[in-house]
Amino acid sequence: MRRRSLLIAVPAGLVTLAACGDEDSGSSKASDSATPQASDTSTPPPPKIVDGPLPAITAGTKFGEKPTVAKGSGEPSKDLAAKTVIAGGGKAVAENDFLVADYLGQIWASAKVFDNSYDRKTPIVIQLAQGSIIDGWRYALTGKKTGSRVQFSVPPAYGYGDQGSEQAGIKGTDTLVFVVDVKDTFNAKSSAKGKEIPQDDAALPKVGTNTDGAAPSIEVPDTAAPKKLVADYVIEGDGPEVGAQNTVLVQYKGVVWDGGKEFDSTYSRKQLTSFSLQQVVKGWSQGLTGKKVGSRVLIVIPPDLGYGDNPPEGSGIEKGATLVFSVDILAKM
Repeated sequence: MRRRSLLIAVPAGLVTLAACGDEDSGSSKASDSATPQASDTSTPPPPKIVDGPLPAITAGTKFGEKPTVAKGSGEPSKDLAAKTVIAGGGKAVAENDFLVADYLGQIWASAKVFDNSYDRKTPIVIQLAQGSIIDGWRYALTGKKTGSRVQFSVPPAYGYGDQGSEQAGIKGTDTLVFVVDVKDTFNAKSSAKGKEIPQDDAALPKVGTNTDGAAPSIEVPDTAAPKKLVADYVIEGDGPEVGAQNTVLVQYKGVVWDGGKEFDSTYSRKQLTSFSLQQVVKGWSQGLTGKKVGSRVLIVIPPDLGYGDNPPEGSGIEKGATLVFSVDILAKM
């Protein structure tokens, strides 16, 4: 099983897509996660951010390379020390954005590396939101631009608190050092990016191709629903293909075939969603596996790959309903 990041402040719940998953898809099992629980203490006030001290990066100095970081010298700052090592020219990261980044974390006093994404060859995709990630990340990375490498040290109050993380070997007195390569950032206005694919089949729904962050239209034809799964590109991105084991970050909108009524949407909630393809209905996992990041995909899910005769209570989905989704695949991890 893929080892999860140690950065998250609380176990990250997996989306239910308005219960659009298996019965247990709304939560991650504690045994699956290496994530420490959030501290029960009150949230500290915003930190003072200073320039240093910070230990030297002695190897892997280019953006995207795994860095080697020296042991901290002397006492670390009691404030949050942060500097931009490489200045990127991309989008600015805002608080509550979903960040795509490679990173390495180590302990100031020993230089022991307790976590890094470079060896996993998969960047982290995580929301810079209170309760989703340690506060040191929120404060150090908000406002930085994609393409930047940022180094910062995090005192315990803005890391794992007095309890530390036994699993990671982090004591409650440890200051942590991170190097983060900011690769991309997404928010509620993010959309697919790629080439439009003709939608020529009159028997299938037509999905809007706008990429302005607004919800695309879904026009369902007045015909019988298909009996088999449909998963077609509306916009084909040029990113890597999604694997069956991946977690994806998406925008989506769902309507029922009969009548075209919307029953769920990230656009209406103004909040992106991430979920594991192993923890949603089969129509979602089968429909998105093999599709490219950056794409918009039309998915038509017959009842046997959706909810069948057991739709979620209060969802507005009838028994035996065929479901239609527009899904923008923004990132994978």
